[in-house]
Amino acid sequence: MMKPNRRNFLCAAGAATLVTAVSTGGIGRAFADTAPEGPFTLPALPYDPAALEPHIDATTMGIHHGKHHAAYVKNLNTALKDHGDLAKLPLEDILAKLSEVPEAVRTAIRNNGGGHANHSMFWQIMGAPGGPGPEGELKAAIDSDLGGLEKLQEAFNTAGTKVFGSGWVFVTVDKGGKLALVSKPNQDTPLMDGGRALIGNDVWEHAYYLKYQNKRADYLKAWWNVVNWKAVGERYAAAKAGTLKI
Repeated sequence: MMKPNRRNFLCAAGAATLVTAVSTGGIGRAFADTAPEGPFTLPALPYDPAALEPHIDATTMGIHHGKHHAAYVKNLNTALKDHGDLAKLPLEDILAKLSEVPEAVRTAIRNNGGGHANHSMFWQIMGAPGGPGPEGELKAAIDSDLGGLEKLQEAFNTAGTKVFGSGWVFVTVDKGGKLALVSKPNQDTPLMDGGRALIGNDVWEHAYYLKYQNKRADYLKAWWNVVNWKAVGERYAAAKAGTLKI
């Protein structure tokens, strides 16, 4: 069990406490540090948990970030505890060389390292509804490689509904800036193939079930309202420059 300390992640009080805190404006009181000791840490959300309303509710965001993501970080650090040389590597390098990871911890690192990488990307590419759409080189790449934003959204949503059980849908980007659509099971990530995710959407039930229940297609459609295309454009530029990590 994770022990709370002083930072700004969910405390063990649970969803009911979070709902009360959000509704009364006391969001900070619903958070405490659950980050375990180790080389990897839980990144703070770059916005308030309620910032994505009404498309993604604050309660889901709080639990998703402060419980699920925090658990991936804790378990990843636990798996690396006795593997100091491995723990010194960047996460993208560890995941790109899973076949070289000791078999005893390989599955734990695959699942939890992938979960940490995927969610770290996920929080970065979202923001308050109402921002501008893709622009500049990013828009040109979406048009040329994926048939435009509308076709991308349609294909992306279809791929998301077809993921059996839990997984992710990604748009990947190579160093030349070329885009492609892929889906992955569980917490697998394009990093495991030496690739990079430009964007990705989490279709595990914990990402949407409180608000959308079994209506994954509705969640996938609504999610586009909170994509932060400015942040995505920055990731695209970093990918072309060879500096995009997670």
